[in-house]
Amino acid sequence: MQLFKPTGLKRTLFFLIGDIVLSIFSIILAYLLRFKFEIPQSFYSSIFTTFSILIPLKIVILAFFRQYSITWRFYSFVDAKNLFKAHLIIYFIFGSVGFLGFKYFYIPKSIAIIDFFFSFVMLGGFRFFKRLLIENNYNEKKAIFIGANTKTQNIIKRCLNGELNYYPLAIYDDVDSETYISNIKVYNIDKLDNLDATTAIITKHVSQKELDVLVDRLNEIGVVDIKIANDFENTIKNISIEDLLARKPKDLDKKAIEDFVKNKKILITGAGGSIGSEICRLCEKYGAKELVLVDNGEFNLYSINEELNIKRKPYLMDVAKYDEIKKIFEKEKPEIVIHAAAYKHVPLCEENHKSAVVNNIIGTKNVIDLAVENGVKNFILISTDKAVRPTNVMGATKRVCELYAQNIKSKNTKIAAVRFGNVLGSSGSVVPKFKKLIEEGKPLTVTHPEITRYFMLIPEACQLVLQAGSLAQNGEIFILDMGEPVKIADLARKMLKLYGKDENNIIYTGLRPGEKLYEELLINEAEKQTKYESIFVAAPTQMDINTLQKEIEELSKLSKKESIIKKLKEIVKEYKPSSL
Repeated sequence: MQLFKPTGLKRTLFFLIGDIVLSIFSIILAYLLRFKFEIPQSFYSSIFTTFSILIPLKIVILAFFRQYSITWRFYSFVDAKNLFKAHLIIYFIFGSVGFLGFKYFYIPKSIAIIDFFFSFVMLGGFRFFKRLLIENNYNEKKAIFIGANTKTQNIIKRCLNGELNYYPLAIYDDVDSETYISNIKVYNIDKLDNLDATTAIITKHVSQKELDVLVDRLNEIGVVDIKIANDFENTIKNISIEDLLARKPKDLDKKAIEDFVKNKKILITGAGGSIGSEICRLCEKYGAKELVLVDNGEFNLYSINEELNIKRKPYLMDVAKYDEIKKIFEKEKPEIVIHAAAYKHVPLCEENHKSAVVNNIIGTKNVIDLAVENGVKNFILISTDKAVRPTNVMGATKRVCELYAQNIKSKNTKIAAVRFGNVLGSSGSVVPKFKKLIEEGKPLTVTHPEITRYFMLIPEACQLVLQAGSLAQNGEIFILDMGEPVKIADLARKMLKLYGKDENNIIYTGLRPGEKLYEELLINEAEKQTKYESIFVAAPTQMDINTLQKEIEELSKLSKKESIIKKLKEIVKEYKPSSL
């Protein structure tokens, strides 16, 4: 019932009434002890005078020392010390008033001394007894907070309301002076201590390097259960390797994304994949009118279709089938097309050259051609850093797609490609693989000690994709700034440490077919920077579109590995296959 739901006002009234009742009792007990349980009638007026002076004085001073705004569960020895200080002031003032007003009323001096101890014990015991009762009924995790902000305040309120099973002990941040948030003391981060905490909740924004140092420091003081308040959702989650490694761009322009997406009918290929499904979620979030979902994987398409709440139509379709895709365009008439469908796994594409060419190149060409033919307003091609000076079939096929997107006569369709590196947690990426190996108690397999990759969180990468799409004029290849590249061996060690495992439990297996030691984004060779720090534009590569179309047609007819690689080398001059 709402009547019995705990609130700050009810808690304050309960403390207030309890203090008044206990104060009356302690004063009467003090007089009884002073007069050996036989109070002379002449001192009855003195008792009422003591009531009228001491009780209001107590309420005022105790309120000043925040004794009526503390939650029982969080009543600590620090608060008990403040209660003692408050009593010293209360009885000093009470004694002074009694001394100055002795001509008008008489209060025995011994009453102040006796009542001081009774009052402190009773009022302090009242608070601790309630806390003990509550602690016996709650199985809460003792938590410290990193960050003095409204997010911390909201989480503490949720703890008070019983929504979260945490017992806040202290807050730490870069503060000059100690203060309080929701009656939890805020200390300078330099005083970070365990305080018998089992959990740390990070609510402030920190850089990757700062977060790395902070996690190490928390581990040093014995706090291994580290949580982080999610910026994208109103949740508290376990800190993950994604948090320690992900590039977090500071210039996400949500208004630009909303203007680009809102009230538009959007067709998304590869809609059930890691990137495609997140694009779908973001389109729903930013107010798209309707989504057309295209994917050749039944389960993936089913999953994203069930998840979304926006108006949508799912098509179980292969983008390489031109006639079938054509029917979708003619029927749905999308305003924006986001082409995420592709084979992306390097070793698999290396072993399945023909499939990579058909799905990646022919599929992309089909979708671009139909977008132009049907007057689609914007077309975005999802590309990859592996298209830069490719050494594998996957990268070479994606580079052909970029070249086609840049040079096609697009009429009224604005075509752009967006190139970025690995997204953390995507299907086939190294992070889920490492997690599985750690859970199985197996050593982590790394191909080479020096192999490096760029990483970004899926939601952030996809938002930047849409943001880049809003900038498109025609033929651009946008490059997302992925931050500093990360050694996979370092990633493995961080993950092992995060899971409390031996950091050296790593096996090096050697580079796989088509795999590079270092991926490139060509930011240093970009023609220009956009108005956003996280988005660059690559220098254009001009090609005769008729020649390119002819070469793609010839490529599509080839089936032998050597012939396909040879033709890819003719189209992509910088392609140097490592498998030959």
